[in-house]
Amino acid sequence: MKLGEILVRRGCITAAQRDDALARQVANPGKRIGELLVEAGRCTDADVLMALADQYHVTAMPAVDDALIDPGLIRAIPVDWSRQNLMMPVRWEGEVGVLLADPAMLSRLGEVALMLACEPVALLAPANEIRRVIDRAYFERTPDQTAPVSTPDTPREAKRADDLLRVTESAPVTQLLNGILLDAVRKKASDVHIEPFENHLRVRFRIDGFLYEQAAPPKPLEDALVSRIKVMSNLDIAERRLPQDGMAKVRAGEREIDIRVSTVPVAEGERVVLRLLNMSSTLLPLTDLGMPEAVRRRVTEAARFAHGMVLVTGPTGSGKTTTLYAALRSLDTAHLNVMTVEDPIEYQMADIGQIQVKPKIGLTFASGLRHILRQDPDVILVGEIRDRETAEIAVRAALTGHLVFSTLHTNDAASALIRLTDMGVEPFLVASCVRLVLAQRLVRTLCPACRRAAPPDESVLAGMNPALAESLRGRSLFLPTGCSACTAGYRGRVGLYEAVTIQGEPGATTFDLEALRRNAEAEGTTMWQDALRKLLDGVTSLDEVRRVMETSIARPS
Repeated sequence: MKLGEILVRRGCITAAQRDDALARQVANPGKRIGELLVEAGRCTDADVLMALADQYHVTAMPAVDDALIDPGLIRAIPVDWSRQNLMMPVRWEGEVGVLLADPAMLSRLGEVALMLACEPVALLAPANEIRRVIDRAYFERTPDQTAPVSTPDTPREAKRADDLLRVTESAPVTQLLNGILLDAVRKKASDVHIEPFENHLRVRFRIDGFLYEQAAPPKPLEDALVSRIKVMSNLDIAERRLPQDGMAKVRAGEREIDIRVSTVPVAEGERVVLRLLNMSSTLLPLTDLGMPEAVRRRVTEAARFAHGMVLVTGPTGSGKTTTLYAALRSLDTAHLNVMTVEDPIEYQMADIGQIQVKPKIGLTFASGLRHILRQDPDVILVGEIRDRETAEIAVRAALTGHLVFSTLHTNDAASALIRLTDMGVEPFLVASCVRLVLAQRLVRTLCPACRRAAPPDESVLAGMNPALAESLRGRSLFLPTGCSACTAGYRGRVGLYEAVTIQGEPGATTFDLEALRRNAEAEGTTMWQDALRKLLDGVTSLDEVRRVMETSIARPS
């Protein structure tokens, strides 16, 4: 029975709609009747899929459960072959099944049977679903072991981003590097460190802020590995005496990953650090950052101001850029001119003009900000206020009708005001323009699968601020244990936040920092209050909180 008749019989379309599609097919011989019916809105892709399954007497799978993926099956089939033919083996109801998008590919089942050494069952699935499963399956696959070679080839630069899922490259060193990078992506590492020593190489991944040593390649592969990284990032492979910085781009299936590369010469060779820029973890909405409701409400309100300054403070690596990007994403960029000056630009954002600082040619934060003001901006992001000139321009921009976001390095939110005045900005200008200061730290989150409850250690509480220790005494906290699903009992990170709303009087010459802190405490927006909530909820451990907030929770001397 033909497809159109099956669709009529199933009640998906009428006979008149079928005849109309057949007439249009005469004028469009390259189109199938199912495509024409879907384009005309007569039926859905799922309707066509089920009808095709009836026509060819195969099973239809509109959605594919990831549980059907079997790593043992995909080892026999190269990822390129699967993508090109849109065919993917899965484990289905105790049998080996093959997902395919086009029933015409049933004739290719013999090839799959030869590769798998068994007779598979055909399963009809949507093309997009098969592509998703292919990328997921090969991404989760354990990397193949690569045999060391003494004189590996240095591959030529690819015209597009390398795909880490491809394991059939001709050069073994490419396989080796792809394996390292894919393992880093799987483990959600932020950085890869390749460190040369006299007799060995060391590879370490930074995961949730800590470095963990990984299986390292043999020392003889050092030069070839570094050269391959330099080729990927457009660096000079012949220059080994000077530090170099570059950018590379790789793919894990359909997912692109930017890599910031830094090389420096050391005594035993060249040390390489690769920063993996993961857009999915950096371009997050405010609601996904783990902010307390009171803090998030203040950030949202501040982002709606027509002018003023919003500051985010904290040490390097505390997630300040992620918070700033989240604030910018909450803006109506379709009707606002938003511009940034950054060093470096972590990610390119849609509808936002971003300037990369280049001190070698005189493009500093201050000069970039000065030029931005001539571009009729509504909102400005200054990556960091580092000096008096940048601070003064940013403050005056905030006073002249612009909303300015920026970062500072201070221990807490209230201290940001003193830091600005130390840079030479007049206190009355600071009081007039600063609307909100947000301080933050990052702590590792406990693995929910293996965390265990335990009362806090009295010896630890004895060394803490008495008021804070009392709030924890007798409460049940959680400790890390460690399992196959996590790293040392932790999995991921979350922020601890503090928000201080500035309500300085115009013309003020001093700031009462203690009063600002007391106000934040009364409003429930201090960092310790946020940490206490996350401790009691089992989100993180007391050791993690003490690590990032030691000066805030220690017993007064």
